[in-house]
Amino acid sequence: MASSTRGCPMPEAMDASPGAAAGGLAGRLWRGLRLPLGDPLAVFGLMIYVLFILTAVFADQLATHDPTEILYTPDYDLAADRRPGEDGYILGTTSLGRDIWSQLVYGSRSALLIGLTAAVMVALIGTLVGLVAGYFGGWVDAVLMRLADIAFGIPFLPFVIVLSAFLEPSIWNVVLAMALVLWRDTGRVIRSQVLSLRTRAYVEAARVCGSSDLKIVFRHIAPNILPLSFLYGSIAIGWAILTEASISFLGFGDPDTISWGTMLQDAYASQALSTRAFHWFVPPGLCIILVVVAGFLVSRGYEEILFPKLKE
Repeated sequence: MASSTRGCPMPEAMDASPGAAAGGLAGRLWRGLRLPLGDPLAVFGLMIYVLFILTAVFADQLATHDPTEILYTPDYDLAADRRPGEDGYILGTTSLGRDIWSQLVYGSRSALLIGLTAAVMVALIGTLVGLVAGYFGGWVDAVLMRLADIAFGIPFLPFVIVLSAFLEPSIWNVVLAMALVLWRDTGRVIRSQVLSLRTRAYVEAARVCGSSDLKIVFRHIAPNILPLSFLYGSIAIGWAILTEASISFLGFGDPDTISWGTMLQDAYASQALSTRAFHWFVPPGLCIILVVVAGFLVSRGYEEILFPKLKE
């Protein structure tokens, strides 16, 4: 039987939702933050993330040269167009004599910085919008959902290109432009979930006991939608990295930042495909594919947490 205080049933004891856990708020938050370790494919995706994170963290130790340095031979000739393994270059060099391996390693830093920052911003904005719109309803819900409708009407890639070019070429402006659009999916889905959760018995009990709206939202509802936030956050990582690569390839990226997209743009400008310099454009393309696939696998794992029937 639920415990009571002054005749009022405690909401924690009445919480029958999947996110509830013994130990109060901290326990529910921990369960909401749990990783999808029960799905082998999701674990594989997490391992890919860990690999690239370690590469980014230890880029200074893994890189053999400065990624922007123009290299020369001992005879002071330009060390350009070297093939993998030639003259000790792991992946060869570009037509300008820059080390491809070092660019690839340092490119992981900007890729993960963009991906993770965009994912956090998308998840945070979308979650807050969904919580507020779903719980309060009324004119607040109407205004926020109209903003979401406007965001759905904005073509994503052209908007990111125009806004990034209007402000200035910078990875932070790229992240801002992506966050201003990508929150729309997260916000709308979380709103739908909150509409269901706000009618649960434990929420009604908290309301009857005199809990404030702020406490109800962040103590009793938010922990139960965290897996949904992480689901869309993991999707946003792949979207963000793919978008940065796209705008960099088109020439709208930050020219002072080494990224996988700028590597592809440089390879295309130097006609690497026609010269069969596969060692130049295949590695960054493969890295982009791996990160996007990892995001899909992790998001699939979170879907199984949210919807266990998907395993059947």
